Amino acid sequence: MRRVVDRMLVWKLAALGAAMFGFGFALVPLYNALCTLTGFGGKTAGVAAEATPNVRPDSARTLRVEFVASVPRAAPWEFSPEVSHIDVHPGELNVAHFRAANLTSRELVAQAVPSVAPGEAARYFRKTECFCFTTQQFAPHESRELTVAFMVAPDLPAYVDTLTLSYTFFTVPQRGPTS
Repeated sequence: MRRVVDRMLVWKLAALGAAMFGFGFALVPLYNALCTLTGFGGKTAGVAAEATPNVRPDSARTLRVEFVASVPRAAPWEFSPEVSHIDVHPGELNVAHFRAANLTSRELVAQAVPSVAPGEAARYFRKTECFCFTTQQFAPHESRELTVAFMVAPDLPAYVDTLTLSYTFFTVPQRGPTS
């Protein structure tokens, strides 16, 4: 009888370990989906928002949108915003430009990862066009202007008067030809 109980305990513990491993494996995608959906952690949607022509700009309110660009240490890129900030009206479509340059003599592919601060304002920040939606392929020593078109929703809480849109520019490993 004791041997049967021990064997059942081993199977239950093995199943519990497998379930814990599965939950840990699924936690990152679940967290990313939650952050993208709610704007938690400054994450913004990775797809274009619909331009909403029925939204009327609130010309009585002005927000400052600051732009920050960074690359990992020793990365083969120059990456910067063309202006440090712009003043916008909620509900108005705006365009900002960044400049990126491949500093190497080989072709590189990059991906920009966006973030909005304060984090609770991310869900009010709607990008209709963004270089961050796709990877960017650069020829050797190529420099290029990258565009983001965005709107800040008029229902952004009144206490928020400054938003920071930041991008980190990463090199994407290129895969060799497959057979």
